[in-house]
Order: sequence, then structure tokens, then C-alpha cells
Amino acid sequence: MLRCNWRREGAEVSVREAARRAAVSPGAPFRHFPNRDALMAAVAGEAQRRFRAEIEVALDQAPATDPLGRFRAFGLAYLRWARRNPAHFEIISTGRYFAHGSSAELTRDHAELIALTERMLADAAEQGLLRSADLKRIQIAGRALVYGFARMNLDGHFPRWGVEEGETERMAEGVIDLFIAGIAKP
Repeated sequence: MLRCNWRREGAEVSVREAARRAAVSPGAPFRHFPNRDALMAAVAGEAQRRFRAEIEVALDQAPATDPLGRFRAFGLAYLRWARRNPAHFEIISTGRYFAHGSSAELTRDHAELIALTERMLADAAEQGLLRSADLKRIQIAGRALVYGFARMNLDGHFPRWGVEEGETERMAEGVIDLFIAGIAKP
């Protein structure tokens, strides 16, 4: 299988670039995959597995009885992974490179991650930790916050806001903490 490591090099995604980074000819990937969609689905599947592994490690370190602490750990793991793996984040978060719905495994895995986020915030609501009873709005806001922050980073928005490269982690922590403070009962 074609393996390449697109870490902090940007989010350029193409079969030609994948082949170049793997040091193979541009046609080599098609000896293993019938078409571009199949190749991109395989790359997305591997990216999703790595993404899930990082999130699971973070959640294993957060107390099971603290749903807002778990949401914080989830959000920070999500943001760290997206920052370190911009090309992989691009592949799994957009439909630009292949039809995500064509992969049952990716669709299921994506749905499980969304359900995990919803469950953490629902647990917070059940424990009486939230100010608002509008759980759906809180869940959408939490998802938008984490995804939106990752997207802003990938799209290069932070310098415009005065956030330097080395400050992104601290800013992510502060933004997630601000969100949690805003939804949690005092």
C-alpha cells in the first residue's frame, strides 16, 4: 500500500503529490487501487484511524465522570491532530477529494465521532452541568468550535488575528475553556 507522511508540510492533496512523497512513479498507486477515489478513500481511512487513536488516548486520560473535561480533552486532541496533519485533516473533513458517502467505513466512523461529541455534552446536561436546556444548540456549537478552529488554522487565518505559529496551542486551550465556561453552570 502507498504510504506517505504529510505532517506539517501543508494540505496539498493529489495522487501525483502522494506518489512523489512516497518516492514512486505517478502511476504506481494505480497498481494497488483501481481509481483515484479508491486511493483517496484508503488514505482517508488511514487518516481516520490515526485521528481516532489520538482522540482515544486523550479521552483515556480524562476522568470518565467529567463530561466537560472529556469534551475539552476531545477538542484539544482534535485540534492538535488537525494542526499536525493538515493534508489528512483536509481529506477527512471535506468532500473535495472523493465522495465520503461512498465509504461505509468512513461514514460509520465519522458518525461515531459526532455521536461521541454529542454524548459527552448530553452527559453534561444529564448531570445538570449546563446553563441551557437547548442541548442540540450546545452540541452544534461545540462541533462548530472545534471544526472551525481547525479549519481556521488550516486556512491560515490566525496570523490575521495576531496569533503566531507557536501560540496556536495556547489559543486552542483558551478558546475551548472559554466555550466550556460559557455553557457550564457557574
